[in-house]
Amino acid sequence: MGATVALQKAFVPKFGLDLAGGTTVTLSPVMANGKTPSQESLDRAVTIIRQRVNGTGISDAQVAKSNDNIVIQIPGAGRDEALRLVSTTAELRMRQVLAVAAATNQPAQVPTAAPTPSGSAAATPATTPGTSAPAGESAAPNGNATPAGRALSKALTAPSPEPTTSERAGNHRKAGAGAARANRAKASPSAAAPSPTPTAAPQDTGDPLAGQDTSGIDPALLTEFRKIDCTAKNRGQGAIDDPNKQIVACSDDGSARYILDKAAVQGTEISGAQSGTDPTTGEWIVQVDFKSKGATQFADITRRITSLPAPRNQLANVLDGVVIVAPTIEEAIPGGSARISGSFTQTTATELADQLKYGALPLKFQQSSVVSVSSTLGQDQLKGGLIAGALGLIVVMIYLLLYYRGLGLIGIASLCVATVFTYLTVDVLSHNAGFRLSLPHIIGLVVSIGITADSFIVYFERIRDEIKEGHRTLRSAVEVAWRRARRTIMVADAVMFIAAVVLFFLAVGDVAGFAFAMGLTTLIDIVVVFLFTKPLMSLVARLRFFSKGHKLSGLDAERMGRTSPADQTLQEA
Repeated sequence: MGATVALQKAFVPKFGLDLAGGTTVTLSPVMANGKTPSQESLDRAVTIIRQRVNGTGISDAQVAKSNDNIVIQIPGAGRDEALRLVSTTAELRMRQVLAVAAATNQPAQVPTAAPTPSGSAAATPATTPGTSAPAGESAAPNGNATPAGRALSKALTAPSPEPTTSERAGNHRKAGAGAARANRAKASPSAAAPSPTPTAAPQDTGDPLAGQDTSGIDPALLTEFRKIDCTAKNRGQGAIDDPNKQIVACSDDGSARYILDKAAVQGTEISGAQSGTDPTTGEWIVQVDFKSKGATQFADITRRITSLPAPRNQLANVLDGVVIVAPTIEEAIPGGSARISGSFTQTTATELADQLKYGALPLKFQQSSVVSVSSTLGQDQLKGGLIAGALGLIVVMIYLLLYYRGLGLIGIASLCVATVFTYLTVDVLSHNAGFRLSLPHIIGLVVSIGITADSFIVYFERIRDEIKEGHRTLRSAVEVAWRRARRTIMVADAVMFIAAVVLFFLAVGDVAGFAFAMGLTTLIDIVVVFLFTKPLMSLVARLRFFSKGHKLSGLDAERMGRTSPADQTLQEA
């Protein structure tokens, strides 16, 4: 635990909304014709948003209804990704790509011929800054400049709609074993090679659909596709697209525009999603599992498009009307699961997985207000809470010394170990599991001091009872007392832990935070008692100071209630 903290150089836990401030977002439902949203839909939206921003239940994010609005309190500053997460509808569709082009229309270019240094001429297009790529090169942005998995189709670089075998090998990564992999388009070497003789390249018409198969596409969409500028598109919340219609959509990075067929698989058919890394490449991916119907639909669409020419062998994953990734499918993918890969980071992969896992919002929302929350009051309360905890710990230590004397030192050492272990646990959870320390957590940790001390007292009293009988040495009393005391300790901690778990799952907000802290410290109490207090007690039982019943040991004859120390058998075995 300590090594983890040291390696991560994270010595201070992250604080919750009341201690570190944060952002309060108010979402208002957008309804057609001014209708009022149903309470059922609002309740479902609250549940989904709460799961997204506080899926583990320990991040201190709070979600609640306020009339017809939803108020979300997110701890920490600069949480733009969380704001996008809570407001997006997250409705996934899987659609076949019918056409693809660069994000904006490119001006037509007329290349001119230029001699080569060797004396033979090659076609060298004239180009000026800000114009499109020269003929013979891809009209798409360079593959290294745009996220992998969102690159354009080979249809942009070759006039023929049917790519050659060598082109397919150079441009596509195979999707197999239940994986839908990203299409990483690269310019064909032959397409960019200069001609051995002086020649002029054909004039670029500037039509984004030039050389592409437009059969089966709604004419109105062709017009919209030619006009749309994806670089200027507002990518806020996205839009709820009609799954039963063809659509024009942009990639989420603004590098490409698509014409997409009707939805082949909808997000309602997803049973689960999780982020992770590809064991082969190490890149971040999102694993999607389908329900029975969705698995059949996914297998059917991948089987149908696998033999089609580019770009119609691509299957776009569309989230709220925006193309997240459009991988090329080269073989049917049965089995009911797929992998979405692209230029994901850990944050973006986790965000997408959470959106898909927790489902789509039943309503579309707009952010009616975003307010920063100050932490000034919280810092004062934090100081007060820490002072109260320190005072409580000191009082318990003084009591242990006065009542148990030398034996109380073992209790104090156990309390110190429990305190350090608790802090390290909170710190590790904070930096690795989204935990944020708030005032309810601090209250729960302070209250747990008494719970932890109870376990030591039960054990110590059991040892003294065994010695009072006068038939056992300290060594044997320690072992016999432990066998009897641990049952009582386990029962007491089990009752406390069950109460904390029930309270955590039935309550929300501050009460849930208090329950989490109480349950955490109950588990730590068991670890410390079993792995530290008992072994330490077995060691000190060998010391003459304790085994001979020194007056300051807490185990002397007078404190044990024996009238004649000479009659006692308190000695080493």
